[in-house]
Amino acid sequence: MASRAIWKGQLRLSLVAIPVEIHSATKTARRVSFRQIHGPSGKPVRYEKTVAGIGPVDKDEIMKGYALGDNEYLLIEPEEIEAIKLETKKTFELVQFVGQDEISPLYYDQPYYIVPTDELAEDAYRVLRDAMRQSGKVGLGQLTIYGSEKLCAVRPCGDGLLMETLFYADEIKDAEPLFASIEDEEADEDLLAVAEQLIEKKTAPFDAAVFTDHYDKALRSLIEDKRKGRAPRVTTEGESRPSGDNVVDLMQALRESLKASGGGGKTAAKATKSRSGTRKTAAKAEEGEEPAEKPAPKRGTASRRGTTRKAG
Repeated sequence: MASRAIWKGQLRLSLVAIPVEIHSATKTARRVSFRQIHGPSGKPVRYEKTVAGIGPVDKDEIMKGYALGDNEYLLIEPEEIEAIKLETKKTFELVQFVGQDEISPLYYDQPYYIVPTDELAEDAYRVLRDAMRQSGKVGLGQLTIYGSEKLCAVRPCGDGLLMETLFYADEIKDAEPLFASIEDEEADEDLLAVAEQLIEKKTAPFDAAVFTDHYDKALRSLIEDKRKGRAPRVTTEGESRPSGDNVVDLMQALRESLKASGGGGKTAAKATKSRSGTRKTAAKAEEGEEPAEKPAPKRGTASRRGTTRKAG
């Protein structure tokens, strides 16, 4: 199955804009999953949005409620949230670079692949990849995906670029209260020596394929055993499940970016001479896309915006 992009837009480094797509780097569908079934009837269990004393409600009647305390909520229309304009919805700008070992593993969340949208974008893409590879740096920026703005890190990965979402500082719990009871004393030297020998003995190159999800394997074995036997089965009814152009001369953009940041001089002149007569790279800025909730239709509820209501 072809990979589907979760975001389309520009990867920008100063004046250099590269049309790219972002794809998830992980697969979740491979693991065993279950659907809840009502045993007596054999029908799938559905989740309906209900209101106490009213029952099921239409999704178009649902608003966003920000809790103010004491069961009081500030009501906001879904389209008001959708209307918030963020540059990071369409542009992912690398605003800072840091050493690869400067980011604690504690901050890393999810990995994604960044790929150029077409051949015209590949030249600028390769230049950025190789420059980051040679400098040993990781690029930082912010990007809006899945309805929220994420802090992201970009690094070379094979022939391409890998983006990893990071947690913000205020999302990380303070470890001190959890480690406070652990005495800060040096370990026994003999015990330490044995532990180091054990670590050395078990040291080997990393290969994720060596490790197996034993729980998933056991579930598949259980399912196969029941399939061969006479386990209860039910048949349920079928259910439906739920760009403009911006041509940029790459070398010129790089020179201008370097000049704007206070660099240049002999390095820029040398680069200009070595690259004279080379073809220009077009970096088309395609209009960005992102998954988002479908805005609810207008229902003449303007008078409710910015109001508060007491819940039930």
